[in-house]
Amino acid sequence: MKPELNWKSIFVPFYVKISLILIGFLAMMTILFLAQRIVVPIIYSIILAIVLSPVVDFFTRKKMNRVAAISLTLFLFLMIVSLIVSFVCVQMIQFSDTFPQLVQKFHLFTESTVVWISDSFGLSKLEINSWMALKNKEILSGGTSAITKAVISTGNGLVVVIIILVYIFMILFYQSHLIEFVHRLFNAKKFGEVDVVLSTTKKIIQSYLIGLVFEALTVATLNVCVLLLIGIKYAVLLGVVGAIINVIPIVGGIISISLPMLMAFATKSPSHVLLVFVAYFLIQFFDNHYFIPKVVASKVKINALISVVVVLSGGALWGLPGMFLSIPLTAIIKVIFDHVEPLKPWGFLLGNSQDADSNLLFVKQNT
Repeated sequence: MKPELNWKSIFVPFYVKISLILIGFLAMMTILFLAQRIVVPIIYSIILAIVLSPVVDFFTRKKMNRVAAISLTLFLFLMIVSLIVSFVCVQMIQFSDTFPQLVQKFHLFTESTVVWISDSFGLSKLEINSWMALKNKEILSGGTSAITKAVISTGNGLVVVIIILVYIFMILFYQSHLIEFVHRLFNAKKFGEVDVVLSTTKKIIQSYLIGLVFEALTVATLNVCVLLLIGIKYAVLLGVVGAIINVIPIVGGIISISLPMLMAFATKSPSHVLLVFVAYFLIQFFDNHYFIPKVVASKVKINALISVVVVLSGGALWGLPGMFLSIPLTAIIKVIFDHVEPLKPWGFLLGNSQDADSNLLFVKQNT
């Protein structure tokens, strides 16, 4: 008989391991990019199902049928989202009354800018106006196609929302079945560790998303109060929309500060624009240096460098949805890495430097 081959005794050079890892990583990224229309809704559904599962459990403890409990939970969730969307839409309709004033102010600013450029650089006003007219024509022609794309994307978005709701219902209904499937993937000796990973993942996602909601509420309150004190029109709309946009990693803060500055530019003086900028800068400073690290980022245990890298990578892979998903997915990956012996160094890399055994400590503090 031939002796059995001991795979553990085979030496594999480091550069071979790295090559295989890179090839596998590239293949996985390619698959995720090509299958994003399938993968992204499923991931969103899983995350939302994890967040909504305590509500379903609450109703089932009240002796309610599980199907009825899930249906009632989704109904309440849709009602809350619909109220927020309705409020924003009503405010946007009122905001449209100011749009002609904003256009007029922009034209006056453009004319003064043309005069300044002409006087400063010795250029003909006719040449500048001709160049601007050409650019305006290009923008308008591109705007028509942008509106068409927006209408199409809105229809596709509604279809995706319906699909996500169906996914959430099915995931919540088959929750115990799916957990049992995960258990059967591993040896019975690993069941305890698998339960720790699942419970930690659930707590991290719930804490992170709840933290985001509290962050948005806090930033919205500060935005509205500041805009009301400065005297900016539609302070409630701009404050709430700015807080919602601020949730978008990296670019959200820039967009949220530009909207009230435009309103101040259209309806007030340049000093009001400066006041809005300073006030929003202070709010962003408080949000980025206190609220996010203490309330949001502390829940996921990911260091700032990795957070920036994964957010940019998520945007490159899946666009805006990828930027939203990047942080919670990285947190889940870190939990898995911290419980697999060969991957623990990578879990340490993702975490904070003062948190060498971060996940084990996190589990002890939250169980």
